[in-house]
Amino acid sequence: MSKLGNLGARLHRGEISYDFVGKRKIWYGVSILITITAIVGLAVRGLNMGIEFQGGAVFTTPTKMSTSVAKAEEYANDASGHQAVVQKLGNGSLRIQIAGIDTGQSDRIKQELAKDLNLDPEKLAADLVGPSWGEQIANKAWEGLAIFMVLVVIYLAIAFEWRMAIAALVALIHDITITTGIYALVGFEVTPGTVIGLLTILGYSLYDTVVVFDSLKEQTKDITKQTRWTYSDIANRSINGTLVRSINTTVVALLPVAGLLFIGGGFLGAGTLNDISLSLFVGLAAGAYSSIFIATPLVADLKEREPAMKALTKRVLAKRAQAGSDEEVVEARTAGADADDDAAPAVVGPRNQPSSRGRGRGRPSGKRR
Repeated sequence: MSKLGNLGARLHRGEISYDFVGKRKIWYGVSILITITAIVGLAVRGLNMGIEFQGGAVFTTPTKMSTSVAKAEEYANDASGHQAVVQKLGNGSLRIQIAGIDTGQSDRIKQELAKDLNLDPEKLAADLVGPSWGEQIANKAWEGLAIFMVLVVIYLAIAFEWRMAIAALVALIHDITITTGIYALVGFEVTPGTVIGLLTILGYSLYDTVVVFDSLKEQTKDITKQTRWTYSDIANRSINGTLVRSINTTVVALLPVAGLLFIGGGFLGAGTLNDISLSLFVGLAAGAYSSIFIATPLVADLKEREPAMKALTKRVLAKRAQAGSDEEVVEARTAGADADDDAAPAVVGPRNQPSSRGRGRGRPSGKRR
């Protein structure tokens, strides 16, 4: 942990960094590939909409049923003529969902299911959802999502600037597309809990994105008054400065969601947790990815198109080229001085010291009298 903290401090100070913005074309390519896969999954398999959105009936058995899920699903399919979804709840009861049936069919199916499951029809609870009510719920969900997007764009355009608002919107659409595509490929049922999960992860994705944008806005004040960094350089520093924080918050958020999805929904068989836990798990991961690899590099792309930023980039590159030339000149002079020192003749052998003229001439002691 101390090493991770030290790494985060060095990233924040700019001592080390990874060139996220410089390699943005790679991240764009990866995101486009994932998005295309999600769209193909949606087009080919479609979403498994719950009865809340398409209407149908839900039958709930008493607790501690001995009938298996597979057997109950077979009974429901035969009784209704539709594809049924059976889930085992935590108290041992069975939840049987059959979409696309009306009130008259519901009464008949209830009688047949009670007979097949050896139950008193009065003990088999039945809830009917009309198609019109399900369509109304679906429309309200789409309206809520659209209003959320509009408010986000307006807020970011006011708090930061319109380029950051566009980049955040693209990242949100990216996250929604990937999450819904995973739902289509996995085949999990889409319920109101799924919509709640989507709205939750969109807020989390915006949190990470806004943190980077705030750092970028602070560091780019009076950017045109200096010639050391381009806008892309500062954007990359903003990502690196908040990288460890984003990783820590994402991991901490994913751990309990993973517990709901893999332990609660998978190991313990609480299938009702799958709808919200899958949207949270995929959305949190996609949101962390988009805030680092999509939103901020896209802002840098948009900003670098401004005339002022283009002029700044030219000045920065010219200064760097001049500094590189000066270094080459210094290195050449240093190398030349070293060569001159190597070419100088070396003195070999003893050197004769000059004697004092007339010292002690004719006198053994050399002293004056």
